[in-house]
Amino acid sequence: MKDILIKNAQVVSPADNINEICDILIRDGKIASVGTNPAVGSEAEIIDAGGLYAVPGLVDMHVHLRDPGQTAKEDIISGCRAAAAGGVTSLLAMPNTIPTVDSAETVKYILDKAKDADSKVYVAASITRGLKSQEPTDLEELRAAGATGLSDDGRPVENTKFLSDAMKKAPKLGMTVVAHCEDLFLADGGKINEGEVSKALGVKGIPASAEDCGTAREIALAAAENVPVHICHVSTKTSVALVRDAKKRGVKVTAETAPHYFSLTEKELLKRDADYRMNPPLRTDDDVKAIIEGLQDGTLDAIATDHAPHTPAEKADFEKSPNGSIGMETSFAVANTFLVKTGLLSFEELIRKMSVNPAKILGINAGTLSEGAPADIALIAPCEQWTVDVNKLHGKSKNTPFKGKTLTGRVKMTVLDGKVVYKDN
Repeated sequence: MKDILIKNAQVVSPADNINEICDILIRDGKIASVGTNPAVGSEAEIIDAGGLYAVPGLVDMHVHLRDPGQTAKEDIISGCRAAAAGGVTSLLAMPNTIPTVDSAETVKYILDKAKDADSKVYVAASITRGLKSQEPTDLEELRAAGATGLSDDGRPVENTKFLSDAMKKAPKLGMTVVAHCEDLFLADGGKINEGEVSKALGVKGIPASAEDCGTAREIALAAAENVPVHICHVSTKTSVALVRDAKKRGVKVTAETAPHYFSLTEKELLKRDADYRMNPPLRTDDDVKAIIEGLQDGTLDAIATDHAPHTPAEKADFEKSPNGSIGMETSFAVANTFLVKTGLLSFEELIRKMSVNPAKILGINAGTLSEGAPADIALIAPCEQWTVDVNKLHGKSKNTPFKGKTLTGRVKMTVLDGKVVYKDN
């Protein structure tokens, strides 16, 4: 593998306290140096990144790859192709596949298939078999097979003892519990946020309390047992307040939100377009404001996508379609447009929430451009405007709530272990 020299980039690496124009030398798939005018051989590949920002590859800690079992929607290779197009070089794959990721065999299948993918895939195995909350999985076996995270995402763990046991075991195994917080009895089969829009449409709603009660339970367990927990896809103002309060009390809780929760509201559902239906659902203006405040004050540590592909046929019926939207190709641009361009967050803080913090929460070797680190890099044109064309996306599914939207900030190139895996043409 020949050396690569990325020249003249505005290097923004919060973990390394770097925010300046310099060069990045890549050797043998790793960062050899970040500085000016490094000595390189005549065979080195030179990439002129003048006018671009170079950041550590993004880490998306909440992704549904649909593989195994639902590969008409997405598979590991196509999902990672979409990830690379969004500057994502590491992702955590959720376990609600067919079969569920509840065995060593399924963990190994995913990791083996991901070896040649355009992003690094980390696996979240399930806490209960089949996501049914009836029998716990063998956490030691799953960890030995290579699982990094633990979650029954798609459904919360209804049996609180199973969740508590997993939260207590996970730190000893070097795993992270990432919790989908929802009281299914309160949700009661609702489709969208319970409120003005659900009433106007005559569609059964999901009250915010369904998420809030779930969040409160996970925080209570973390506090009682003095163990960490990560709260997934926060969407309500009360859940933000619960996490904020818990952090002030020293509870070992971290939390993420997704781009659609700080950029869109339930009013989008008036279009009766199922691409705007996800779980948790889009909420109110007050919730959006609280999510942004949570990102600003550090209550919300990370931005993830909850990338959830579905086929056009599945999304054709507004009320009967499954929940979920895709997001990896647009996540940086949406966050840059709605948070950085508006002055709500600095660019450096955005990279901290999309790369540094997720890597730290998951305990993976990412989020840094330090010497010896994997050469996982995204080159970004922060001011370039582009319109989301679903026909030009790189994954199999097209169910994005940002279709037709003009965004600011575009990933121009993604490097994975020193290899260019995406280039914007």
